[in-house]
Amino acid sequence: MNIVRTGSRKLFALVSAAVIAFTAALGALSFRASAEEVSYIATWDEYKEVNNLTTKTWNLVANAIDDCIEASIKLYKAGDKEAAYTPALNIYNYYYETSGFERNVSGYSGSEVSKAELQFKTARKAVKKDLGEETVVAEFVKLSEILHIQANHLDGLGDYGESAFSSDGTRKTASMSVTPTGTPSAAETAAVTETNTVQNTAVSGVATFSACFLIIVREGLEAILVVGAIIAYLVKSGHKDKLKHVYIGCVAAIAASFLCAWLLSLWKLANTANQEIIEGVTALIAVVVLFYVSNWMVSKAEADKWNSYIDDQVKASSETGSVFTLAFTAFLAVFREGAEVILFYQQYLTEPSDIGYVWGGFGTGCVVLVAVFIAIRFFSVKLPIRPFFLGTSILMFIMSISFLGSGIKELIEGDVIDMTSPDWLQAIIPFNETLQVLGIFPVLETLIPQLILTFITLLIFVMTKWERNNRKEAGVIALVFGGLGMHKFYIGKYGKGILYAVFCWSFIPFFLGIADGIHYLTETDEQFAAEMMPKPKKKKEPKKKAVPEKSKA
Repeated sequence: MNIVRTGSRKLFALVSAAVIAFTAALGALSFRASAEEVSYIATWDEYKEVNNLTTKTWNLVANAIDDCIEASIKLYKAGDKEAAYTPALNIYNYYYETSGFERNVSGYSGSEVSKAELQFKTARKAVKKDLGEETVVAEFVKLSEILHIQANHLDGLGDYGESAFSSDGTRKTASMSVTPTGTPSAAETAAVTETNTVQNTAVSGVATFSACFLIIVREGLEAILVVGAIIAYLVKSGHKDKLKHVYIGCVAAIAASFLCAWLLSLWKLANTANQEIIEGVTALIAVVVLFYVSNWMVSKAEADKWNSYIDDQVKASSETGSVFTLAFTAFLAVFREGAEVILFYQQYLTEPSDIGYVWGGFGTGCVVLVAVFIAIRFFSVKLPIRPFFLGTSILMFIMSISFLGSGIKELIEGDVIDMTSPDWLQAIIPFNETLQVLGIFPVLETLIPQLILTFITLLIFVMTKWERNNRKEAGVIALVFGGLGMHKFYIGKYGKGILYAVFCWSFIPFFLGIADGIHYLTETDEQFAAEMMPKPKKKKEPKKKAVPEKSKA
């Protein structure tokens, strides 16, 4: 009897296992079937071709994006998280950008573009991080609403709109982009869109022209100050014969700048899929250059310090007779500014419609610079060093804050950096044009580095009033703020200070700062003074001519 019961139990267990396995298999098949049934068109170009579109309204583009959103939501609900991420990524790269949606929205509001871009990222993050069906649907609903509001503005239907999805993620029966009384016909909508596009392009073009003009003038004036001072020094010291080498260095630097701009454009064209990453890295490099040059200019703002700097740059070449050193000094002075212009112009070269305005601002600025150089070179006109350097230093700091925020935002859009944008922060920092220009967004990943950079700048400004040769002050600053490189800025080593600040997140500068602080506090004042003294440059000794030996009688 026990044997029968044991056999029955085993049989029951086997049958149960088979039923469970069969049910799981059916579930897997049904999952695959549901996932395979979801279809969408990957790009806007394919969408136009499939639907044989001859005319375009921006609500039509928004509806096409809704198709991809719907596919992503269905795939996510079906449990295929990886497949759901692809259409979530395509809606930005292959619809919002390639259709011209982003470009036309930026024509009337840069902050609206940033709002949409960050919402694209938020929705992608919800899918990629598997934050749950409720969160994924909510983010896509919000994104669809933003896109239809923008589409209605571009189509001339007003600045309001609704999402194409219900709160549970289902597609509404009809497009919920607004249909106010007296909705214009397709032809009328197309006409309004074309008018808005022309007006927005004109406004954007004026802003682009002005920005490019100011950039080339500012950078060019700094180069002219350096080169003009070198030329004046050579003329006063009776070395006019060496002027041609200065001009050769300048021309070579200009040619090298254009070559670098061309190579960078080729690199960007070859990596269009990673456009945001390239633009983000370029902007962050510009931040480092801006911050370094800004502090360098503050340190040279006094006339005696500026003259001493020029003397040091020229004396070595004029005394040893090395024309290469002289030409290279002029080359670096011009090429450094040319490299900055290249970095700053990148954000204005992304739109084909703005290229003419970029070259217009560049050409007009060059004409102004030529006039300034002639006035300085032949009419002995002098620019006030201190107001110019201090004023441009402040401007460059503001630009560095803007570029830092914009650069990190581009890396966020390229999925290199994650994004944290809580509701309380969005309530404090709204999307508007002023904050957009300053590169300030309701994102912790952009705000925290900007606050750190501002803190470093304020400390540097305070420390400029202190003596730079105080060993104890340097030691205390290294112990307290060494992780941000403040002790390096204090002793005038700006390059090392920037390296410490850039890598502060790794905490390596923190430990190096403690080591530096202990070193400063334990050495003597004489040792510290000797350590702070600039290393003398080695002068090349002129080659001695070989004297022929006298022949033996």
